[in-house]
Amino acid sequence: MRTLALVDGEHYPPVTRWGIDVARDRGYDVVAAVLIGGREKLAAGEIPDLGVPVRLAGDDRFAAVAAAIDDLAVDVVLDLSDEPILGYRERMAVAAVALARGVPYVGPDFRLDPPERVAPPPGTPTVAVVGTGKRTGKTAVAGEIARIAARRGLSPIVVAMGRGGPPTPQVATAGSVSLETLLALARDGEHAASDYLEDALTTGVTTIGARRAGGGLAGAPFATNVVEAVQLAAARNPGVIVLEGSGASVPPIAWDAGVLVVPATCPVEYVRGYLGPYRLLRTDLAVVTMAGGPGLETENGSHLIAHLHGSLGDAHVVVTDLRPTPLASVAGRRAFFATTAPAAVAERQVADLEAQHGAEIVGWSARLGDRAGLAEDLDGAEEHEVLLTELKGAAVDVAGMRAVARGADVVFVDNRPVSVDGEDLEGRFVEVLDLAAGRAINRTAEGSGR
Repeated sequence: MRTLALVDGEHYPPVTRWGIDVARDRGYDVVAAVLIGGREKLAAGEIPDLGVPVRLAGDDRFAAVAAAIDDLAVDVVLDLSDEPILGYRERMAVAAVALARGVPYVGPDFRLDPPERVAPPPGTPTVAVVGTGKRTGKTAVAGEIARIAARRGLSPIVVAMGRGGPPTPQVATAGSVSLETLLALARDGEHAASDYLEDALTTGVTTIGARRAGGGLAGAPFATNVVEAVQLAAARNPGVIVLEGSGASVPPIAWDAGVLVVPATCPVEYVRGYLGPYRLLRTDLAVVTMAGGPGLETENGSHLIAHLHGSLGDAHVVVTDLRPTPLASVAGRRAFFATTAPAAVAERQVADLEAQHGAEIVGWSARLGDRAGLAEDLDGAEEHEVLLTELKGAAVDVAGMRAVARGADVVFVDNRPVSVDGEDLEGRFVEVLDLAAGRAINRTAEGSGR
């Protein structure tokens, strides 16, 4: 295995050289070392003699490691350094650099392997929408990208990977999802609020549902059938495939362009520490969601935005809020609203539904993801003639069935991203689609993928 060693100047150079010799005895073909910091055991200006070429990291150790991996085409990064030169957070950032390049990162008592990346379909642009966790707004962002792609005549197909996905990939053709079909699924004991069904309902484009179980530190699912779902999508000759991640898990596909969805309340450490940088390194655009509430005004919110701008550049970050959009008119109607949003966000959604869409909201529940709690809220609700609900959680098997039983109409609500920082959101999404198209052409010629 061609190996890049990471070393520091806190070790006495003969000891570091000994460590490299031991690594060779253990099967590592060390071809170079990067001195990532520390001068305590080195003379002024000294480059230690380690028996291999030594690169100096300079001011940006992460860029130095990335360049060495790319230049030397190594198979593994072996970390022979130690704290304090690489602390806990810094080690995870170096790991992210290696994993993003498809290279394992190993040390004395650990090994981190890059998540699997199956080659995407030849010639078909593939855009991935991934997030930092559950309910960050991935479905809203993926749906908006799909609608824009459809308006541009690209015949998009959304492939959604979810914890409630089907046992075999299922196709929901454009226009095939309705309240009646969803109720039928729920009566058959199936998950009627899976993300792919929401995508099909709210975008009007064909979607394919897949499932996954488990999620690793870098987002790898333990088991998933999303690769088979992508193959189904490719067989339909779409102009672009939109991959939708699940929670913090990423589809095991080498996509052409990536969009990272980050809620304004996301702890900065989720993108700066742990293996958060891995997702950033595979990202072309970061979309901050739910920024219309108090999250963006906090110290965490301002640091989050600053970190994203610093990591990706101003042109690759857009700050948004999610606006509830009923899929049918509810003007002048008494309505009950069900959402998965936190209570503070739900209050703003209620205000939007009344101000922008003319509904009279007589009650609401933020417990759409809590079946027992939602049932309690609905059973105690005032009389209403329409149920407004996101297609998530218990929207069908609890809320929808209760609404039908009491003679109320059901109108689904889509959460759609809108820019709050003056950026041209649609323009940014178009740039991502164009970037994916260009890379797909190059990938087909070169056999590469991100």
